[in-house]
Amino acid sequence: MATPGRHVGHYIQRNSRFLLNNLDQLWVNRTFGWTSALRQHAAETITESTDTIVIPRKKTWSKEAVLEALAATVSRDPTAYSYQFQDDPYLTPRTAPELRLYTLAQESGRSAAKYFVNSNPKFFTKDFAEPHIPCLMPETVSLRLEEVSEEALKERINLRKVKAAVDMYDQILQAGVSVSMETTHDLLDLICLYCDKDPVEDEGPETEDVEGAEDAKRNKAGARRASNILKSIWRENNNAERLFNLLPERDTQCYSALIRGMVKHGAYTKAFSAYTDMLNNRLTADVHIFNALISAAPEVRDKYNERWDVIIELLNQMSQQKVQPNLLTFNSVLKALRRCGFLAKTQSIHTLNEMKALGIAPSLASFDHILAVFFKGASRQANSDIFQEVMSELAGTSFTCRDPDDTHFFSNAMRICVEIKDLELAYKVQSLLEVGENWRLLRDPYRSYFYGSFFSLLCMMEHVDVVMKWYRQLVPSVYYPNTQGFRDLMQALDTDSRLDLLPVIWKDIRSLGHDNKSDLVEELLNLMARDTHSPEVQESYAACALDVKSVFAGDRGNKSLEWSPSSLSNITSLLLRANKTQQAWEMLQLFKSKNRVPATGLLEEFLSACHSEGSTNRAVALVQLSAAFCLSATPTLAKRTLSEFDLTEEQRAILLDLESAGESLE
Repeated sequence: MATPGRHVGHYIQRNSRFLLNNLDQLWVNRTFGWTSALRQHAAETITESTDTIVIPRKKTWSKEAVLEALAATVSRDPTAYSYQFQDDPYLTPRTAPELRLYTLAQESGRSAAKYFVNSNPKFFTKDFAEPHIPCLMPETVSLRLEEVSEEALKERINLRKVKAAVDMYDQILQAGVSVSMETTHDLLDLICLYCDKDPVEDEGPETEDVEGAEDAKRNKAGARRASNILKSIWRENNNAERLFNLLPERDTQCYSALIRGMVKHGAYTKAFSAYTDMLNNRLTADVHIFNALISAAPEVRDKYNERWDVIIELLNQMSQQKVQPNLLTFNSVLKALRRCGFLAKTQSIHTLNEMKALGIAPSLASFDHILAVFFKGASRQANSDIFQEVMSELAGTSFTCRDPDDTHFFSNAMRICVEIKDLELAYKVQSLLEVGENWRLLRDPYRSYFYGSFFSLLCMMEHVDVVMKWYRQLVPSVYYPNTQGFRDLMQALDTDSRLDLLPVIWKDIRSLGHDNKSDLVEELLNLMARDTHSPEVQESYAACALDVKSVFAGDRGNKSLEWSPSSLSNITSLLLRANKTQQAWEMLQLFKSKNRVPATGLLEEFLSACHSEGSTNRAVALVQLSAAFCLSATPTLAKRTLSEFDLTEEQRAILLDLESAGESLE
């Protein structure tokens, strides 16, 4: 039985090999649409498949890579408000002050929620998030270690409990236990950073007023900064100095913490004294010490030459001690040069060249200091070439924040563009802001000023079509125009004879909450009523005038505006030009109820409208209204009515009496 089975298996194997070979030939020779080129490509593919496969190197993606890729597929919606307000339309800001108020309110709410969670951690023990989100869980804010030990000291340092940490350090020393140098460094850093005071909890985001804002805001900001300085002044023989003097051994890092704390909190002379003491102890300073002392140089000398000599001496000592400068070193020099008068322009260029020679790429703060040096005083226009060179070097570059002063560049650069009235440079600054994520370097307090200055320059120097393009692109997604911004826009529309867009602008004025500004509303009405336009435009003007009337009446629950003679006259005139005589007559009645006197030209215009409509009764009533105001134009209006209208005997008698009474008053 085994032999026949073996023969059968051998037969099947031999015939199957023959069948497979024939199938391969049939497959290659089939002509169901394959050309010779395709067969050659298939053969090359088979040949290439036998080559060695090179596996690419593994690429590590960040956790936000997918979100970043999705975000790159969309752009900013110019018609939408900021994403942070889209969850609650009721709290959508309409003005820059409301934006700041609502942003601070949101931050305050987060701080309150965080305080509640941290104060009551037992109610928030369950973690439902997958993966785990640490920031949503309670933080350890209370002290757990009460025994006198270095671990308890570290706990107090990590929780930023300045006074508790100092007390624990004193208790450890009294117990005869030494503290490690690393922990001592951390304690000195904590005390010097907060000027020997416990940090204020939940103080919210820092706010600064933008340069060029209103004087009242600037005065308030100055008072606030003065109060902050008084609160954080460096006191004589505070705990930082006391603990420093108690140290058996002081190294460079101890001196670094002390000197930087003194500079941060205004003790500039003591900082230089501590630096001299460090040199006497044959210690070498680090780059942080030199950066702090360079920034303090203008505070310890009065004359420009002496300030620069101090900076040069510090730089020479850096070279002697073989301390490598960094970006903040050169930025400190450039910032100090802003207070060195006539030396600033020459030395700032030398500093920038030295910076590049050492291979240190300047940051936005570096160029901000350069621009501040050259665009100070009366020679702004003559230094525009420097600005051009700066923008040419920065064009197309994406920046990250490497210096806290980087956030000042865009607002200051746009301010200079407005001062020298250079629209080309303003476009370059705006284009640089849109590169990569440079927009992150324009902080919220400066954003409204930046876009407000840019839009003001556009209204001043650009064609109205371009102005409107930018207007639709910026409002309301990134810019909330103030009253002056709308004035500039209306002036641009007036300059280019595009007053037909005023009704559209009025809708934005209402939606952005500026309809309560009487001077802005008056200017809008004056522009619409100044000239006569086509019937279509006059119709849109009349609809706009009726909407403005509702604002004066307070129909939507808002505080009503006070009627003025010009506003009453302009609205009445706009309604007359759109043949809305009944509404115009109602406006004339408001003159009497609001104790306002209509102009003679308005009454004559109204009389002409009555003549065109053949409204005799209204014409007589108009003359009577003029007589009620004791206007000198009453006899003239009466004569016109007598000559131009078909009157009854009763109406004619009334007008003759009004005419004679008016002439007798004259």
